[in-house]
Amino acid sequence: MSEIYSIPVIQKNGEETTLEPYRGKTLLIVNTASKCGFTPQFEGLETLYQTWQDEGLEILGFPCNQFGNQDPGSQDEIESFCKLNYGVTFPIFKKIDVNGEHEAPLFVWLKSKAAGLFGSRKIKWNFTKFLIDPSGTIVKRYAPMTKPEKISADIKKFLGQTK
Repeated sequence: MSEIYSIPVIQKNGEETTLEPYRGKTLLIVNTASKCGFTPQFEGLETLYQTWQDEGLEILGFPCNQFGNQDPGSQDEIESFCKLNYGVTFPIFKKIDVNGEHEAPLFVWLKSKAAGLFGSRKIKWNFTKFLIDPSGTIVKRYAPMTKPEKISADIKKFLGQTK
């Protein structure tokens, strides 16, 4: 049993939950931002989601304003921006910190299981991505500049394994 499913996360409405509803799915967890040079990746993420949601892929977006004040808006503003500009339909959770004193427990766990470049645990920028297999194991951590379409082959390996 993977511990990822018991980690508390805050839904967009402010209610605490866990990732238990996603047990058995292939997850792509991303820290996002609305005003970042990588923001157009929302389009690629949504394409992945539309292509493979029925086969067990879930993309979970976690807005973060820790890098260059690139997601300063309210929850409603963030969601509206994502939907209107990129057609985002995958879940966007409550804005969080991914580093530092107030970092979200999910990102503490993700970083402890998958180091970044040169072994760094710190999230360096928006749109860092983590691929989780259906058993809850981290498969890979992707740098912010890795475009969603470059992750397709890795995602395909786990689709259809939904428990």
